[in-house]
Amino acid sequence: MRIAQLANFVGPASGGMRTALRALGEGYVGAGCRRLLVVPGPEDARTSTPLGDVVQLRAPRVGGGYRLIVEPWRVTEVLEQWRPTSIELSDKLTLLPVARWARRNGVGSVLLSHERLDDMLALRTGLDATSKVSVGLLNRLLVRSVDTVVVTSSYAQGEFAEVAAAAGCPVVRVPLGVDLATFRPHHRGPVEVLRLVHAGRLSREKSPHLAVATAVELHRRGIPLRLDVYGVGPHRDELVEIAADAPVRFRGYVDSPARLSRALALADVALSVCPGETFGLAVLEALASGTPVVTADRGGARELVDETSGAWANPDPVSLADAVVELAGRPVPARRGGARARAERYPWSTTVASMLEVHSSVEMPASRSRARRVISSSTATAATTRDPITIAR
Repeated sequence: MRIAQLANFVGPASGGMRTALRALGEGYVGAGCRRLLVVPGPEDARTSTPLGDVVQLRAPRVGGGYRLIVEPWRVTEVLEQWRPTSIELSDKLTLLPVARWARRNGVGSVLLSHERLDDMLALRTGLDATSKVSVGLLNRLLVRSVDTVVVTSSYAQGEFAEVAAAAGCPVVRVPLGVDLATFRPHHRGPVEVLRLVHAGRLSREKSPHLAVATAVELHRRGIPLRLDVYGVGPHRDELVEIAADAPVRFRGYVDSPARLSRALALADVALSVCPGETFGLAVLEALASGTPVVTADRGGARELVDETSGAWANPDPVSLADAVVELAGRPVPARRGGARARAERYPWSTTVASMLEVHSSVEMPASRSRARRVISSSTATAATTRDPITIAR
């Protein structure tokens, strides 16, 4: 197979996307596939790497250090030269013309949906009804443009279930993974306060405000604690204001996964409380580091946490603070061991195997015209170490 991964919204804080692209790329190359990665950048550039060819296309900044390819025909020019058997899109807006090009040219197309746009936009704008109507129209167009939609959780699958069924587009659930060698437990010395940690982009749709407010509520109750916040984003000043005199420290962006693992492992509880998270790589990274997680009682992150590895509550500071107190009261060996055991259910190898099956299912023989493929029933049982892949038609 010749798989082209297309990432069209990349910036300094898009760590989760970069992690997933790299892990999948390593897996594809390791399985003997040819791999192409197309990304936006400050100038045109082409590079050959051990993980395949990388084509960087000149793209403007669109805020927050992010870049966006606004000329999709330049992407198709690259693909026409490289001749993939399937493409993997992680952008729902500007690369739709590329999906149409793929259909006209007998190339399979897979949309890897890494965000649930309806809830994400509602969290960002506060316009719940307007966001859902707009996203619903977009999703109808998406499922008619690609051959398969891949989602990472049952929560994320709900966004597409109805429109995909009407269009006859398969929706496949493939949970992401975690690097279990890099993210691992580390030795911790004795601590005198409750240590909390939050890692993620400091942007409203990721709900860092709720994590900080939870720490403030615990501080108000007189509980000795410290919250370390790792990440950057446009709403840092708002978070500092919310924290006020509570013991919250903003540590900035950590560019080393090993350093981040050590920081996560030092905490007693990780706060990953966004109710609109479609998966939650930060949750898995904390669990793999041996740190249990408190999350919201809804969303994709909730699906990663069970009774042995964390706790969940309604997404408000009082309820989440109660969950932190309950979780911190459990025996340390049990909660840390439970966290690591839960993460071990999500190796990247399982994700890669499932994605390779998806790409195989959309690959078309040269003798046939472009038509929608139906994923084989074997895909539904591909994941053996965690929750099975599910298919909605």
